[in-house]
Amino acid sequence: MSRKPMVRPGGRSARVQEAVHTAVRELQDEVGRSELTVPLVATRAGVTPSTIYRRWGDLQELLSDVAVEHLRPDTPPPSHGHLSADLRGWAEQFIEEMSSPVGRTYVRDALLGNPDGDNAARCSTYAAEQIDVMLARAAERGEDAPDVETVLDRVVAPMMYRILFRPGDLTADYAHRLVREFLDDPATR
Repeated sequence: MSRKPMVRPGGRSARVQEAVHTAVRELQDEVGRSELTVPLVATRAGVTPSTIYRRWGDLQELLSDVAVEHLRPDTPPPSHGHLSADLRGWAEQFIEEMSSPVGRTYVRDALLGNPDGDNAARCSTYAAEQIDVMLARAAERGEDAPDVETVLDRVVAPMMYRILFRPGDLTADYAHRLVREFLDDPATR
Protein backbone atom coordinates (compact mmCIF):
# COMPACT_ATOMS: atom_id res chain seq x y z
CA MET A 1 0.00 0.00 0.00
CA SER A 2 1.40 3.38 -0.97
CA ARG A 3 1.96 5.90 1.80
CA LYS A 4 1.49 8.87 -0.51
CA PRO A 5 -1.87 10.57 -0.09
CA MET A 6 -3.78 12.05 -2.97
CA VAL A 7 -2.23 15.45 -3.72
CA ARG A 8 -4.54 18.33 -4.50
CA PRO A 9 -2.92 20.96 -6.71
CA GLY A 10 -2.03 23.86 -4.44
CA GLY A 11 -3.30 22.04 -1.34
CA ARG A 12 -1.43 21.58 1.94
CA SER A 13 -0.14 18.19 0.83
CA ALA A 14 1.40 19.72 -2.30
CA ARG A 15 2.98 22.52 -0.26
CA VAL A 16 4.46 20.03 2.22
CA GLN A 17 5.82 17.88 -0.61
CA GLU A 18 7.42 20.87 -2.31
CA ALA A 19 8.95 22.17 0.94
CA VAL A 20 10.36 18.75 1.86
CA HIS A 21 11.70 18.07 -1.66
CA THR A 22 13.33 21.51 -1.73
CA ALA A 23 14.87 20.89 1.69
CA VAL A 24 16.32 17.56 0.54
CA ARG A 25 17.85 19.08 -2.60
CA GLU A 26 19.31 22.06 -0.72
CA LEU A 27 20.69 19.95 2.12
CA GLN A 28 22.28 17.45 -0.27
CA ASP A 29 24.15 20.37 -1.81
CA GLU A 30 25.08 21.95 1.52
CA VAL A 31 25.91 19.08 3.89
CA GLY A 32 26.11 16.08 1.57
CA ARG A 33 23.92 13.09 1.18
CA SER A 34 25.56 11.06 3.93
CA GLU A 35 24.65 13.71 6.52
CA LEU A 36 20.94 13.84 5.67
CA THR A 37 18.52 12.87 8.41
CA VAL A 38 14.76 13.10 8.65
CA PRO A 39 14.94 15.62 11.53
CA LEU A 40 17.37 17.80 9.55
CA VAL A 41 15.10 17.74 6.48
CA ALA A 42 12.03 18.40 8.62
CA THR A 43 13.61 21.42 10.28
CA ARG A 44 14.64 22.90 6.93
CA ALA A 45 11.19 22.23 5.42
CA GLY A 46 9.33 23.67 8.41
CA VAL A 47 7.48 20.46 9.20
CA THR A 48 7.72 17.90 11.98
CA PRO A 49 9.68 14.69 11.51
CA SER A 50 6.41 12.79 12.08
CA THR A 51 4.99 14.48 8.97
CA ILE A 52 7.85 13.02 6.92
CA TYR A 53 7.60 9.59 8.53
CA ARG A 54 3.83 9.52 8.03
CA ARG A 55 4.05 10.49 4.37
CA TRP A 56 7.27 8.75 3.25
CA GLY A 57 7.98 6.15 5.92
CA ASP A 58 11.75 6.63 6.03
CA LEU A 59 14.60 8.64 4.58
CA GLN A 60 15.24 6.19 1.72
CA GLU A 61 11.64 6.42 0.51
CA LEU A 62 11.83 10.21 0.70
CA LEU A 63 15.07 10.21 -1.33
CA SER A 64 13.39 7.88 -3.83
CA ASP A 65 10.42 10.22 -4.17
CA VAL A 66 12.71 13.22 -4.69
CA ALA A 67 14.65 11.26 -7.32
CA VAL A 68 11.51 10.30 -9.23
CA GLU A 69 10.36 13.92 -9.32
CA HIS A 70 13.80 14.99 -10.54
CA LEU A 71 13.73 12.36 -13.29
CA ARG A 72 10.29 13.45 -14.57
CA PRO A 73 10.72 15.23 -17.92
CA ASP A 74 9.57 18.84 -18.01
CA THR A 75 8.71 18.90 -21.70
CA PRO A 76 7.91 16.51 -24.54
CA PRO A 77 10.90 15.40 -26.59
CA PRO A 78 11.76 17.78 -29.43
CA SER A 79 10.71 16.86 -32.94
CA HIS A 80 13.53 16.54 -35.47
CA GLY A 81 11.29 15.61 -38.41
CA HIS A 82 12.00 11.87 -38.56
CA LEU A 83 11.73 9.00 -36.08
CA SER A 84 15.40 8.07 -36.31
CA ALA A 85 16.48 11.64 -35.52
CA ASP A 86 13.91 11.94 -32.74
CA LEU A 87 15.04 8.69 -31.09
CA ARG A 88 18.74 9.51 -31.51
CA GLY A 89 18.28 12.94 -29.94
CA TRP A 90 16.20 11.56 -27.08
CA ALA A 91 18.56 8.63 -26.41
CA GLU A 92 21.57 10.96 -26.45
CA GLN A 93 19.99 13.28 -23.90
CA PHE A 94 18.80 10.32 -21.80
CA ILE A 95 22.23 8.73 -21.62
CA GLU A 96 23.93 12.07 -20.92
CA GLU A 97 21.61 12.92 -18.04
CA MET A 98 21.24 9.46 -16.52
CA SER A 99 24.90 8.45 -16.73
CA SER A 100 26.17 11.57 -14.95
CA PRO A 101 27.09 11.02 -11.30
CA VAL A 102 23.98 12.94 -10.21
CA GLY A 103 21.80 11.04 -12.68
CA ARG A 104 23.08 7.65 -11.52
CA THR A 105 22.43 8.64 -7.90
CA TYR A 106 18.86 9.62 -8.74
CA VAL A 107 18.30 6.39 -10.69
CA ARG A 108 19.59 4.30 -7.79
CA ASP A 109 17.49 6.25 -5.29
CA ALA A 110 14.39 5.76 -7.43
CA LEU A 111 15.02 2.02 -7.50
CA LEU A 112 15.63 1.80 -3.74
CA GLY A 113 12.27 3.27 -2.81
CA ASN A 114 9.01 1.49 -2.15
CA PRO A 115 9.53 -2.27 -2.34
CA ASP A 116 6.32 -2.51 -4.38
CA GLY A 117 8.14 -0.65 -7.14
CA ASP A 118 5.87 2.38 -7.38
CA ASN A 119 8.73 4.82 -7.91
CA ALA A 120 10.59 2.64 -10.40
CA ALA A 121 7.33 2.15 -12.28
CA ARG A 122 6.81 5.93 -12.41
CA CYS A 123 10.28 6.35 -13.95
CA SER A 124 9.51 3.68 -16.52
CA THR A 125 6.25 5.43 -17.31
CA TYR A 126 8.11 8.70 -17.92
CA ALA A 127 10.33 7.04 -20.54
CA ALA A 128 7.37 5.23 -22.12
CA GLU A 129 5.40 8.48 -22.39
CA GLN A 130 8.33 10.25 -24.05
CA ILE A 131 8.75 7.38 -26.52
CA ASP A 132 5.02 7.28 -27.20
CA VAL A 133 5.11 10.97 -28.20
CA MET A 134 7.91 10.30 -30.70
CA LEU A 135 6.17 7.23 -32.12
CA ALA A 136 2.86 9.09 -32.50
CA ARG A 137 4.64 11.87 -34.39
CA ALA A 138 6.28 9.30 -36.66
CA ALA A 139 2.91 7.66 -37.37
CA GLU A 140 1.40 11.08 -38.18
CA ARG A 141 4.22 11.61 -40.69
CA GLY A 142 3.43 8.23 -42.28
CA GLU A 143 6.54 6.49 -40.96
CA ASP A 144 6.54 2.90 -39.79
CA ALA A 145 6.61 3.12 -36.01
CA PRO A 146 7.40 0.23 -33.69
CA ASP A 147 5.56 -0.18 -30.40
CA VAL A 148 6.67 1.48 -27.18
CA GLU A 149 7.60 -1.77 -25.41
CA THR A 150 9.95 -2.79 -28.20
CA VAL A 151 11.76 0.57 -28.02
CA LEU A 152 12.03 0.19 -24.25
CA ASP A 153 13.46 -3.33 -24.64
CA ARG A 154 15.90 -2.56 -27.44
CA VAL A 155 17.04 1.00 -26.73
CA VAL A 156 16.25 2.03 -23.16
CA ALA A 157 16.96 -1.28 -21.37
CA PRO A 158 20.55 -1.61 -22.66
CA MET A 159 21.26 2.00 -21.71
CA MET A 160 19.86 1.51 -18.20
CA TYR A 161 21.87 -1.67 -17.72
CA ARG A 162 25.05 0.15 -18.69
CA ILE A 163 24.18 3.18 -16.56
CA LEU A 164 23.66 1.00 -13.49
CA PHE A 165 26.34 -1.65 -13.92
CA ARG A 166 28.89 -0.58 -16.55
CA PRO A 167 28.93 3.23 -16.54
CA GLY A 168 32.23 3.73 -18.37
CA ASP A 169 32.24 4.98 -21.96
CA LEU A 170 28.57 5.88 -22.18
CA THR A 171 28.58 8.26 -25.09
CA ALA A 172 26.21 9.74 -27.62
CA ASP A 173 27.72 7.33 -30.15
CA TYR A 174 26.60 4.38 -28.04
CA ALA A 175 23.04 5.76 -27.86
CA HIS A 176 23.04 6.46 -31.61
CA ARG A 177 24.29 2.95 -32.34
CA LEU A 178 21.49 1.38 -30.30
CA VAL A 179 18.89 3.41 -32.18
CA ARG A 180 20.44 2.71 -35.58
CA GLU A 181 20.71 -1.05 -34.99
CA PHE A 182 17.17 -1.12 -33.65
CA LEU A 183 15.68 0.76 -36.59
CA ASP A 184 17.78 -1.15 -39.17
CA ASP A 185 16.56 -4.52 -37.84
CA PRO A 186 13.86 -5.86 -40.21
CA ALA A 187 12.19 -7.58 -37.26
CA THR A 188 11.47 -4.15 -35.79
CA ARG A 189 9.02 -3.29 -38.55
